Amino acid sequence: MIVNSRFFNRSELIGFVTLALLLFVILPLTLDIFRLNLVAKYLTYAFVAIGLVLCWGYGGILSLGQGVFFGLGGYCMAMYLKLEASSVANTKIQSTPGIPDFMDWNQITQLPLFWKPFHSFTFTVLAILLVPAIFSLIIGAAMFKRRVGGVYFAIITQAIAAILTILIVGQQGYTGGINGITDLRTLHGWDIRTDHAKLILYFIEVVCLFGCIMAAQFIRLTKLGRILVAMREKEDRVRFSGYSVANFKIFAFCAAAIFASIGGAMFTLNVGFMSPSFVGIVPSIEMVIYTAVGGRMSIFGAVYGTLLVNFAKTSLSESFPQLWLFGLGALFIAVVLAFPNGLSGIWQDYVQPHIDRLISSRKPKSGDGWDDKSVADGAPAE
Repeated sequence: MIVNSRFFNRSELIGFVTLALLLFVILPLTLDIFRLNLVAKYLTYAFVAIGLVLCWGYGGILSLGQGVFFGLGGYCMAMYLKLEASSVANTKIQSTPGIPDFMDWNQITQLPLFWKPFHSFTFTVLAILLVPAIFSLIIGAAMFKRRVGGVYFAIITQAIAAILTILIVGQQGYTGGINGITDLRTLHGWDIRTDHAKLILYFIEVVCLFGCIMAAQFIRLTKLGRILVAMREKEDRVRFSGYSVANFKIFAFCAAAIFASIGGAMFTLNVGFMSPSFVGIVPSIEMVIYTAVGGRMSIFGAVYGTLLVNFAKTSLSESFPQLWLFGLGALFIAVVLAFPNGLSGIWQDYVQPHIDRLISSRKPKSGDGWDDKSVADGAPAE
């Protein structure tokens, strides 16, 4: 029986099964709820890393502003949860009951118009998907139609992340300012702060993560994925072949933005707040590092890289609070210098060859009653 399939090759299938066992079985059985919730927080960044594999790894579009879309998704979810927590009964001690507390502190007497649709959970879910898609479409069309790319595009996305952070902090009465949107309690009356709720939200997040993995894998295997790679290697040749390079870049950028937004929404649900500290330049660069460590051409590597970097970050900060930044920097430098293709490169260069030799050594030889075709088809030779 051959493990290669139309959707996964052998290496990818091993990565898929290993990741599923790790996230669905091993971690929930071995970690307490506090540590499991930390893993859930780490995995929210994996959504961004998967999007960057498509955008940067396959499309060659380095975005240093993915925190923008992570924040948009997070704020959309936070607005819905904050409105539910700001019922008249819960805010009766305020000067203006029925509005979020930070609005009352800033002497706003009625709910702003753009907040009102977020009373609906359906609208919130659509906003999580559509707001970053529309925003990235506008940015992508403005940049790629004018053939702005490479380092210039990376700098522009950094500038957008900085601008959005300043805007959020400056509009304190509408966004919560530097503190963000906090004190999020319930989802449709369900208390999301309990240990049982955190466990359920963890599994919901893992299911969503695998949904994004399958979507990214589907894109990668289609003609669109092949064109993205060709565009990254020889953009002019793709353009001269009659394809609209700008439209393909816009699609890859929009897909990465939607994945990042889903991660931001799950972050808000798992952590219980959203602030501008997750929108700016520094978190955006960290998200690129997760992808680089995992391997920017590997969807599964991006997830493993995110887990590894965040686990190292937490462990070093707990053990060496004064030195953990140096340790984390050393980890990044070591990976880039020794393993430029990240964790996926280590797997392909050092682990996969041994597995292939092991499988080849166990295959029945000709003359044992099985021929090559029958082994592939799973039927005895005639």
